[in-house]
Amino acid sequence: MAKLRLLVFLVILSGFMGYNSIKEPEKVDLRQPLAFPAKQDHADLPISAEGVFLGKQLFFDPILSRDSSISCSSCHKPESAFSDGGKTFSAGVEGRMQKRNTPPLFNLAWSEKFFWDGRAISLTDQAMQVVSSHNEMDLAWSEAVSRIKNDKAYEMFFRRAFPGEIIDSNLVTNALAQFQLTLISADSKFDRVLRGEDVFTKEEFEGFVFVNDQSMGNCLHCHTTDAHALGTNAGFANNGLSFFGDEGKYGLTSKNEDRGKFKVPSLRNLVFTAPYMHDGRFETLKEVLDFYSEGVHFSEHMDPQMKYFTLNRPLFSEEEKNHMLAFLKTMSDTTFVSNPEYLP
Repeated sequence: MAKLRLLVFLVILSGFMGYNSIKEPEKVDLRQPLAFPAKQDHADLPISAEGVFLGKQLFFDPILSRDSSISCSSCHKPESAFSDGGKTFSAGVEGRMQKRNTPPLFNLAWSEKFFWDGRAISLTDQAMQVVSSHNEMDLAWSEAVSRIKNDKAYEMFFRRAFPGEIIDSNLVTNALAQFQLTLISADSKFDRVLRGEDVFTKEEFEGFVFVNDQSMGNCLHCHTTDAHALGTNAGFANNGLSFFGDEGKYGLTSKNEDRGKFKVPSLRNLVFTAPYMHDGRFETLKEVLDFYSEGVHFSEHMDPQMKYFTLNRPLFSEEEKNHMLAFLKTMSDTTFVSNPEYLP
C-alpha cells in the first residue's frame, strides 16, 4: 500500500505541474516464443502499456476482496510461477478453503478456457467470477467499482488506460486480463536448447526421448513438448485418477463423457508449482511418475489413448523415472519467477 500512496502523490504532483493530459494508450504486442503455436484470438482485448500497468496494480492490491485481506497475488505468487506453491488448497476471505488446487498463471495467451473445469471462457470471465465468488474474494462488483472510483490514483490510471470510458467491472477485468496475458514463460533450459543456445545432458536427453515416445512414456498426446512447446494441449482429459468426489468438467456439462475430465496442465515450471493434480494429491514429481507407472485407475471415462498405452507398455523403471525427472526440470524457467516486470 505504501507504493500505491506514492503513486497517488506522483499523480497529484503531475497534475499541478501540467503533465496531466491524457494521450492514446501505447499498444503492446505479445512476443511469440520459438516453437509456440499461434496465440488465441484476443482481438476483443487490445493490450496497452497503460492497461498492463493498471492490471498489475489491481492484481497485487487487496482492494478487490470483501475485507481487503487478500489480493489475486495472495494465491497466485510470482515466485511460485503464480501458483500458491506448496499449498494443497488456497484460502479465500475469512480463511474459506478452495476445493481445488490453485493453478499457475503463465502463457495464458495460448488458452481459451480457464479453471480446472473450463467454466470460464476468457480471462475477463475468470476474473469476474473470482472477485464475486463467496469462497474466494467475496466482493460484490458494485462495491468493487465504488472503491476504485473513489481512489484518486486508480481514477487516473483508468483514464490513461481507457480514455473516455466509465469505470465498471468490465474495465477492471479487462485490465487484469491484460496483465495476465503478458505472463509469458519461455526461457527455461528447454527453450535454450530449442534455440540452439544450450544442450541437454545425457540423462535429460534420455528423459526427453522417453516422455515423447508414445511406446514408452506416452506423455505427448496431452503434454506436447516437441513441435509445440507449451507443455500442454490445453484440452481436458480423464487421466485415471481415483475418484475423490470431484467429477471435473461433468459438473459443468452433465455429459457422461466428461466425468473426471480436468484441464491438462503444462509441464512447464513444475519445480515451482507443487503439489500436483487438480486436488493437489501428489506432493512430489516422483509421486506423479509413480502414479502414471503403477497407480492409474482404469474406468470407462479414462482418456482412450492413455488407457491403451498404459495397458500395453511395461511399468517405468526407476532409471527411466530419474531420466524423466531430469528432463522435466529443464522446463522450469527461473527467469520467469524472478522477472521484475511481474513483481509488485
